[in-house]
Formats: sequence, structure tokens, C-alpha cells
Amino acid sequence: MIIIPALNPDERLISLVQELLSQGQTHIMIMDDGSDMRTQEVFRCLERLGCLVCHQDSNKGKGEALKTGIQLSKDIPGIKGYVTADADGQHTANDILHIAAALEEHPESIVLGVRDAQNKKNPRKSRFGNRFSALLFNLTTGISCPDTQTGLRGFSRELTEFSLATPGSRYDYEMNFLIAAAKKKIPFCMVPIQTIYYQNNAETHFRPIVDSYRVFKIPLKFAGASLISAAADLFIFTLMTKLISADIGVLVFVATATARISSGALNFILNRNWTFNSDENWRPQALCYLALFLSLMMASWLLVWRFSFLPLSLTIIKAVVDSALFVISYLVQRNLVFKKKRFSRKLQSA
Repeated sequence: MIIIPALNPDERLISLVQELLSQGQTHIMIMDDGSDMRTQEVFRCLERLGCLVCHQDSNKGKGEALKTGIQLSKDIPGIKGYVTADADGQHTANDILHIAAALEEHPESIVLGVRDAQNKKNPRKSRFGNRFSALLFNLTTGISCPDTQTGLRGFSRELTEFSLATPGSRYDYEMNFLIAAAKKKIPFCMVPIQTIYYQNNAETHFRPIVDSYRVFKIPLKFAGASLISAAADLFIFTLMTKLISADIGVLVFVATATARISSGALNFILNRNWTFNSDENWRPQALCYLALFLSLMMASWLLVWRFSFLPLSLTIIKAVVDSALFVISYLVQRNLVFKKKRFSRKLQSA
């Protein structure tokens, strides 16, 4: 089943469907995600062409439209899987059919239509968004995926419940789906596709600030909490180095310990109640966080001490060392300390 969510589409969607039909693809579902009345003639034309058209009474978001399309498709006889595509002209009929063919060959994988991120013709904001998204995905999962924002994807019927259990109702759904699949160790099959941006991507419904925050809100909140804690840590560390006179090893240890204990308590509170919004029992979380906290504190002390021979202030050395430890801290806190156990069980059952 080809599932295409659409918000106020134009004749390009009609042309795409006509080309798919001409090449033998007859299972096409169009999800009207609360479009204006002025575009309803497009949907009526698509119905006359033989598409299954589902109308949502309001704009509930791309993620919700995709999940509704999957829910409606899953019981149709003969459907082996799903290919999701965009309605704004970014995906050609040939590329959609290539994804469907790749899914036939690799039914155990999630097939991704990957665009050339280095193409200079791409809009600047799209190039930046793709690179930033790919970097965060790599840091979160350890998997390299050059186009995490692609809307052209394929996955088998066996992943139906998994896809429906993935949280998110707007653009965040697609990133959540990839991250959850990576954690479940579902393989990715990446297929090169054309890079098309109609009128410099001016008609996209993706809102750079609002939707980027939705997609990346957890790592962005984590970064914010870490910056606040790091500022407190550096301030206390610098203050201690000015107040204490001792051997360099002892000085660095005492200053690091004092600063890290103070900023660590602040960071735990911020990440539990703001970043990860966890409602699990805080006591085992505190124990796990304490183990991580002590490990990172010792690593910070040892590395700052080892590099103290450099002709730099201890504050600068510490800032560089702690920046390197930032990624490790994020991965451990997200995947271990503040892991949402109930959501994990839901995905595992899916």
C-alpha cells in the first residue's frame, strides 16, 4: 500500500498518482490531513482515479495521518507492507516503486529513500536540517543515516503494530520511528533517490523552528540542562582553584569533586523532571545516575590532570574534556537512567 499524507495538495499529487497507476500500482491511499475546502476537488479527482481517500476533520499532523493510513490498510487482503511518500512533489513515481521493489527484496528491513545531502542545489535550510538531524541520530543510536528526514520509506506488514506503537503525531513521529527501530535492531536498507525541491521547498509544511523542536526536543532539552549545569560546574571549579592552594593533583581533584557534586545534583533534577519527563521511581534512577556521575567525575579529573601540562588554563582544559564526555552522558541517561520502561515494553510487544 502506498500511503501519502496530504495537506492542501495541488495537481502534482494527481500527476504522481496517474503515473503510479500507469506503472501498475493500484493500492494507493491518500490521507487528507484536514485540508482546506478549496483543495477538495483534488481529493475528489483522486477518488475518481481509484485511490482510497481518507479525510481527517482537522490537521492532526503527518505522524497521525501515517498511523491512520497504516491502521486502515493493515486488514486489506494481499497487502504485504507499506510505502509512505510525500505529496509535495519531492518523490517521483519511479523512486516510490524502487522503494517498493527493495522492500520485496528486503522484507526484514526498513527501506529508506535517501537523497544526496551534499547536493549544492538543495535549499540551505534543508541541507543544514538534514546534517543536524543525521548527526543527532548517529549520536543517539550509533547508526549512520544520511537522510533521517526522508518521507519515502517502506516497511513490511510484520512491523504494523510496531509502527502504530511509536509515539508522535507530527514530524516527530518519523524520527521516533527510526530511533525505535534502531534500538530494536531492525536493519535499514538505504536506496538512493532523486533530490527534488519544488520552488526551493517554499511550499513545505515543515515549520523550521516549531517542528525542529518537536523532532529534537529531547536532545535540545538535554543540551540546555547540560549547559546550565556546566555553567554552574565551571563557576564553582574556577572559584575553588582560586581559593585553594595545594599540589596540582589534589587541587584539581578537590575542585572537580566540589563542582561536579553541586552541578550533578542540579543536572539530575533538570533531566528527570524536564528533559526526559520521567515518572518512574526516582530512587533506582538516582542510583544509576550516581554511578554515571562518579564515573564521569573520575574521568574528568584524570583527563584534566593528564592534560594539565598544556599551556592552557585549567578551566579551558576542563571545558574541552567535559564536552567530550557530554555525548557519553546523553546516551547513558537516555538509554539507561531515564529509560521509559512502559514505552519500551509496549514497543517490544509490538
